[in-house]
Amino acid sequence: MLSYPATVALSSRTLNHLAERIRGHRKQRRSRWRRLDPGRQALLALAHLRNGDTYTRLAAGFEIGVATAWRYVQEAIALLSAAADDLDTAMRRIRLLAYAILDGTLIPIDRVADQRPYYSGKHKRHGVNVQVIADAAGRLVWASPALPGSVHDLSAARSHGIIDALTSADVMTFADKGYQGARGSVRTPFKRRRFRPKLSRRQKVVNRANAKIRARGERAIATLKTWKILVKLRCCPRRATAIVQAILALHHVEANRGLPPEMWTP
Repeated sequence: MLSYPATVALSSRTLNHLAERIRGHRKQRRSRWRRLDPGRQALLALAHLRNGDTYTRLAAGFEIGVATAWRYVQEAIALLSAAADDLDTAMRRIRLLAYAILDGTLIPIDRVADQRPYYSGKHKRHGVNVQVIADAAGRLVWASPALPGSVHDLSAARSHGIIDALTSADVMTFADKGYQGARGSVRTPFKRRRFRPKLSRRQKVVNRANAKIRARGERAIATLKTWKILVKLRCCPRRATAIVQAILALHHVEANRGLPPEMWTP
């Protein structure tokens, strides 16, 4: 079998952050000898999440069994997802924003036995729905737990309590036409209807301004999908939430270069 060196586009701070969590977890459980030390296990998990390396490739590269690679990665994901911000915690920073951008994205998955709930008619593929909140510069602030791909964006946002939270915090939020009817502090473009076949000039101007703002929100989704594991999940869809939350936790560490949470910028 041939091997070759590879890189993970993350800082050493992120590696050290995850390694410290793993080290603390092992100490708490009084774990004895492991095939990989905390630093190597952290690197293994980051290679899986960031580069999308399969368990088979990771096992060969780290000279461990496939089952061991799977177990080490799942352990790291569980530790990270437990540390990820929930919506209430994220709102402490979101309410300080000039405005927020709300959008949904579909994370593709393999077809599963119970495939109907996961088929998105909008995207014509199977996946899970994740709601993303970005700041005015398009930086990723928060990502929601995953729901089946057939769930509409507005229904998903309501299910997670995002609309109520943004409205209660009085945060002006821009969203696309899929969120029409959200009301509260959410602003959506005007939409042509049967009784209104044409938009006025003012409505067209408003729609263009809304589109320019929402375009920045696409950066947050692009940031989320720089983690190659999300290009297409090849695991049980029920594990998608933990993976997204783990990536969100790592993103904040990477973006803020190890600053304490109270000093984080969204």
